[in-house]
Amino acid sequence: MNSFLSSTISGYKQANVVILHKSLADDFEKFCHANEGPLPLLYRSKPGDWKCPPLSSDSDIRTDCPQYRIYEHGACTGSRKSLKEYSEQLKDMVTFYLGCSFSFEKAVQNANIPVRNVEQKCNVSMYKTVVPCYSVSTFCCDLVVTMRPIPESKLEAAVIATSELKEAHGAPIHMGDPGLLGIQDLSKPDYGDQVQLYPGDIPVFWACGVTGVEAVINCRTPLAFTHSPGCMFVTDLKNDNVTVRSSREIPQVHLISQDPLHYSIVSAEAAQKIKTLETLIGIDPGDRGIIHLCRQDELLKACLSISHARSVLITTGFPTHFTYEPPEENDGPPGALAIAAILQALEKEVAIVTDQRAMNLNKKIIEEAVQLGILKRPIPLLSYQRESADSALMFLCENGDPGRPRFDHLIAIERAGMAADGNYYNARKVNIKHLVDPIDELFLAAQTIPGVTTTGVGDGGNELGMGKVQDAVKKHIKNGDIIACDVEADFTIVAGVSNWGGYAIACALYILSTCEIHDRYLRKAVGFPRLSKKTVWLSALPSVTKEEKLLKTLVRYGVRSGKTASLEMEVDGLPFYNTHSLMIEKLLQETQQ
Repeated sequence: MNSFLSSTISGYKQANVVILHKSLADDFEKFCHANEGPLPLLYRSKPGDWKCPPLSSDSDIRTDCPQYRIYEHGACTGSRKSLKEYSEQLKDMVTFYLGCSFSFEKAVQNANIPVRNVEQKCNVSMYKTVVPCYSVSTFCCDLVVTMRPIPESKLEAAVIATSELKEAHGAPIHMGDPGLLGIQDLSKPDYGDQVQLYPGDIPVFWACGVTGVEAVINCRTPLAFTHSPGCMFVTDLKNDNVTVRSSREIPQVHLISQDPLHYSIVSAEAAQKIKTLETLIGIDPGDRGIIHLCRQDELLKACLSISHARSVLITTGFPTHFTYEPPEENDGPPGALAIAAILQALEKEVAIVTDQRAMNLNKKIIEEAVQLGILKRPIPLLSYQRESADSALMFLCENGDPGRPRFDHLIAIERAGMAADGNYYNARKVNIKHLVDPIDELFLAAQTIPGVTTTGVGDGGNELGMGKVQDAVKKHIKNGDIIACDVEADFTIVAGVSNWGGYAIACALYILSTCEIHDRYLRKAVGFPRLSKKTVWLSALPSVTKEEKLLKTLVRYGVRSGKTASLEMEVDGLPFYNTHSLMIEKLLQETQQ
């Protein structure tokens, strides 16, 4: 029986095998439970027990795998078709049977999805990644994955087909560019065979039980055995027992980046909540026509991208009150700090870049936000000036190297955006360029840096990032032909008031973080769910009390209201004067229900 044949035994659960000395067994079991994606434990034998009754009625682990590997002090010293010659040593050893992705291939085929390794009559491709598993005692290693090419139109079907097969590694842990896992060359798998991608195929990666082999190697135990990759133990169990999820728990797939290619996963329930947030903030209290600027699912896709980011740069500041000092309006900073607060709670790096003339003001606002408990700690405050043609690249990347970006995601919220003529305008067509530093250049440079994505939040079309909807701005917004921002962001979030957009981003990030399907995908199915931190995340969300305190702080520093800050509006047929408090309450209600 060769390695390909293991992947052709359709419908039966198959197992990776790790055999260790009994003194290591408890720690390895803990290691499996800590990394259930790659190491779903089907059965642990007793020392010297060659059978596994729950999986097979008549088995002998010494002979039931087509081929075994022998490891001595971390080195592979050979392979065998039988372990009978080691029967004496096996009396003091424990066998671990771990789930295998071959077990889900029939389910994938039943969903009318091609399985390329079966079509090409070869073993699946397996790769070492740079994703660290959760370590337990002497067991530590990086995740190993299998790769199966899936047609782009079938990605969501592949996720749905495998997500409930937890004993066969469950849903994919990555879809898209292999470089994001540290895999440099798909043509050179670490285990198994090269599987060819056809035109339109996307590389999709599942956690792999060969991770256990890597753990054995790093453990350097005097003697251990494993199956040879692809030469699985085949059980008597059919892959029939699949729990049907409710429709709200069905995973959805969304494209969040073209360069590098990257898809993310979220539950239908979480996605719907975020879509509701997007609808809530899209009301137009100033009746300025912003409904024509809204683009569906931009909030969801932006927040999925931010959720994957390690380091986020935020910018805000719209000096609309150009005859006053300071000229800023109070729409923007509260939303920016709401985003920063949830990013801090999610343990991401976050910084703010603003105009040089406004550095002292923003420093005071940030210090007070910490004292008020809005922020956990001060945020690094940066400024940007153009000194040379590569200033933006030098600012965004280590030594100007596009391969080493300092930030993964840039967010502009109520930030003056450059128009087509190179000037910056407020809603009344007044040129305020003399008050605005060229932070737009950072967003333009980000378009040339792989792995850096951008989001723009605005309420009138003249804000940074609104270039994506500038045609609609010119057509539907007063003075739009002049004031429309010409600089695009990857994602454009349009809100009745820009602060609402910031609050919605914070709430959406909370929803994603508490979504089990998304959390598993984020952590690549290694380690433990992060839901234990839910209380910390909840405390970081915006609130009416926080906004009131922050607005009073802004007033004390001379920051004035924007033109929409106190507009009366109707909600559900009733007049409300404090529109911002009502909006925050509605966003929080939707987020937590």
